[in-house]
Amino acid sequence: MLTREDNDLLCRVEGDAPMGQIMRRHWIPACLSEEVTEPDGTPLKLRLLGQDLVVFRDTSGRLGALDALCPHRRAPLYLGRNEECGLRCLYHGWKFDVAGNVLEMASEPPGSRMIERMRHKAYPVHEAAGFVWVYLGPPDEQPEFLAPPWAPAEDTRISIVKMQVRCNWAQVLEGAIDSAHSSTLHSTDMPSAPVDGAKATGTAWPRPSTDRSPKLEVQRTEWGFRYAAIRRPIFEPEHNDYIRITVFIAPFTALIPPNNRYNLAQAIIPVDDTHTMFHFIAWHPTDGIDQTAWRAFCAAQPGIDLGEDWLPLRSPDNRYWQDRQAMRLGSFTGIKGIPTQDMAMWEGMGPIADRTREELGLSDLAVAQFRSQMVRAARAFAAGQGAIGTGASRVTPATLRSFEGIVPKGTDWRGMGTVPAGTHRGLNASRAKASI
Repeated sequence: MLTREDNDLLCRVEGDAPMGQIMRRHWIPACLSEEVTEPDGTPLKLRLLGQDLVVFRDTSGRLGALDALCPHRRAPLYLGRNEECGLRCLYHGWKFDVAGNVLEMASEPPGSRMIERMRHKAYPVHEAAGFVWVYLGPPDEQPEFLAPPWAPAEDTRISIVKMQVRCNWAQVLEGAIDSAHSSTLHSTDMPSAPVDGAKATGTAWPRPSTDRSPKLEVQRTEWGFRYAAIRRPIFEPEHNDYIRITVFIAPFTALIPPNNRYNLAQAIIPVDDTHTMFHFIAWHPTDGIDQTAWRAFCAAQPGIDLGEDWLPLRSPDNRYWQDRQAMRLGSFTGIKGIPTQDMAMWEGMGPIADRTREELGLSDLAVAQFRSQMVRAARAFAAGQGAIGTGASRVTPATLRSFEGIVPKGTDWRGMGTVPAGTHRGLNASRAKASI
C-alpha cells in the first residue's frame, strides 16, 4: 500500500505537481493525426495534464499547438476560424500562426505597434507514428524527438484504439503492467488453448497456458523496467516455461507481450488528475491488423462504442452494457471488449484509487515496482534532479520490445526479446525483491 502523500505524488499531474512536471519533460502523444488531417480544418480542443490547448493544421499543412484561450480577452480559440495560414479568434478577429505570432489584430487601429510585441503561447509539435506529439516543458530542456517503440521504421503498419477513461492515469498504467489479471478478467477473450504461443484470431487471443498464478521477476532499468510473468505451459510443463515479458518505459508507455500477428503497446496520457486518454496500439513491420478491424475487435469504434471526446458509451451508469445472460452462457465478465473490461475495473476504483487501503500479493510485484520507482522519481525531481527517462537515463524507445514464448526451464529470460545488443544501458540484472 502507499501512504496518502505518496499516492498524491504518484497520481497528481496538474500545475506544479512533480509527476506532471516529469511528463512535461517528454514528448507527449497529444492526439491522433486523424483528428487534424485537413488543412484549414476544424481546430481540435485538447486537454493535457490539466492544461487546455488547441491544435490545428494550417493552410500549408503545418501543425500548431497553442494555449486554448486568446491572450486578448480569453475567448476560446477552438471555435475560431482556421484560414489563410492562421487561427482567427471569433471575438475580435485576432489571428495567430502555428508559432504563436500575431498576424492580425482587427480590433486595433491602423498603425498600432501592439502587434509587434504580442505573441501567443505556442508549443513544439512533431507528427509521427500515428500521433501529433507536443512538448510542454521548458524550452532549454526540450529533448530530441525519438521514434516510439511502435514505429521502428517509417512504413510500420500501425493501428490505434483511443478511449477516454474516467479515472487517474496510474490506475490505467498499473492495469497495463499487471500480467496476472489477464488470466481471469480477460479469460474469455484470452482463452487457454493447445497452441504453441499467443495467437490472434478475429474474436480472441488464445494462449498456451491454464496457469492463473504467474511467478513474476523484475529487471530494473534507469528508464523503467522489464518484467517476466512465468507460467506453466499446457504442453510438457515439466520441461518448459511459458514466459510473457512486459516493458514499462517511464513515464507513460507500456509494451505488452505480442501475438503471432502483431505487437502491442499502450500510451497512457493524463488529461488531468481524474481523466486519462488510453491508447492501445497494434503494430507490425508488414502484417498487423487494419485500423477498422482493430477498433471493432476492441469494441472501441467511434460513433458505435464511443461518443464525443472518445468517451465510451459503456459506462458505470449503464454497467458497461454487461450481459448477465452471456455470463450464464460462458462469458466470464459479460462485458464486450478487452479495454472495456479493464475500464470497468479502473473506473470502479474511483477517480483516484485509495491505495492506503489495499492488500497487495506476490502477483503485484510489477505494480509495486512501478509505484516505488515513480514515487522515487517524483521525489527526486522535486529535490532538483532530472526527470526520469531524460538525460543520461534516456533510452531509444524503438529499440525495446516485449516478448512471449515457450522456452526450456531455466532459460534466463533477461536475454529474450529483440532488444539489439548495446541498448541495455542502465539494466540491473539482479532480481527484484517482492517488497509489497
